[in-house]
Amino acid sequence: MTIEPINGPLKRAINVPSFQERYEAMRQEILAHPHVQAFLTQHKDELSRETIERNLPKLHEFISQSTVCCGCDNTENCTNYLKGFVPTLRVVRNTVEIDYVQCEQKIREDERRDVAKMIASMHMPKDVLQATLSDLYIDDRLRMDIANKATDFLDMTVATGQLPKKGFYLHGQFGVGKSFVLGALANELAKIKIRSVVVFVPEFLREMKNAIGDNTLNEKIDYIKKAPVLMLDDLGAETMTAWTRDEILGTIFHYRMAEQLPTFITSNFDYDGLEHHLAQSQKGDIEVVKAGRIMERIKALTIPIEMRGKNRRL
Repeated sequence: MTIEPINGPLKRAINVPSFQERYEAMRQEILAHPHVQAFLTQHKDELSRETIERNLPKLHEFISQSTVCCGCDNTENCTNYLKGFVPTLRVVRNTVEIDYVQCEQKIREDERRDVAKMIASMHMPKDVLQATLSDLYIDDRLRMDIANKATDFLDMTVATGQLPKKGFYLHGQFGVGKSFVLGALANELAKIKIRSVVVFVPEFLREMKNAIGDNTLNEKIDYIKKAPVLMLDDLGAETMTAWTRDEILGTIFHYRMAEQLPTFITSNFDYDGLEHHLAQSQKGDIEVVKAGRIMERIKALTIPIEMRGKNRRL
C-alpha cells in the first residue's frame, strides 16, 4: 500500500474554496480594522506587502482583544489574553511585534497596592485606612482648619523633600473623625512614597504586655519609635500603668523628640486632660512629675488641634 505524503491532503484542504473564502474574509477584516490601518499607514515605508501578509496572525491577535482599557472594576474580569494588559503594535527590524502594556485599571490597582504597602497598621479598622482628605466632612471652621493644616503638611513635604518636625495632636469628642484624619494623611503620604505606621494605642499597649513573654518587646518598640511617620490613635483610652506610660510611651516619645520625627496623636482629651490621665496610676497614686515629663515630649512633637462635629458613628 502506498502512503500519500501528508502535505498532499493539506494542500487539497487549503485549496478548498470555503477555506480560502474564510481566510480572505479574515484577512480583509484584519486589514480593514482602523487601528491596523493607522499602524500600517504610519509604517508604510518600513513594511512591505510580503511582511504584512506574513504578520497577519500577529495583527489578528492584536484586533482580537480590547486595545484600550475595557473599564472593568477588577482586572480579574479582564477579557484580554493577559489580564490587565492591552496590546500595542510596533515595528522591529522591518517586522511587526506586539507589546502588552498595563491598562488604566491595572495601573490603579497597582498604585493602590503600592499605597497599602507604605502604611503599616496595628489594630486599625480598614475603613480608616481607606480614608482620603477629599472625603473629610467639613461642617465648621475648625474642620476646615484641620483640612488646611493637613494639606500644608503635605505641601511642605513635597516642596522641601523633608517631613515637617511636628505632627498634630487632634483632640475632641468620640466619633468626630479624628481617626479618619490619620488614615487620610497616611494615604496621602503613601502616594508620595512616605511610610507611616498607624497604631490603635489601647490594643498596642496590651500587645506590649504579651511581648514580654515572647521576648519581642524591644523589637516591637523599635519598630514603632523609628517609623518615618508615627500615628497613635486614641491615646488616653487605655488603662494606664506606670510601666506602659514610662517604659513604652516614654521611650517612644523620647526617641522621636530627639530624632525630630513627626508624630500624630488623637485623643478624647486635650493636653491638660491627657496629663491628668497619665498621672493616674493603676495603684491609685498620683504621679504628676512623670505625667508632666511625658506631656513635655508630646507637646514638643505635636501641634494641638481641636476637632468638633457630630458623632458620625451613631
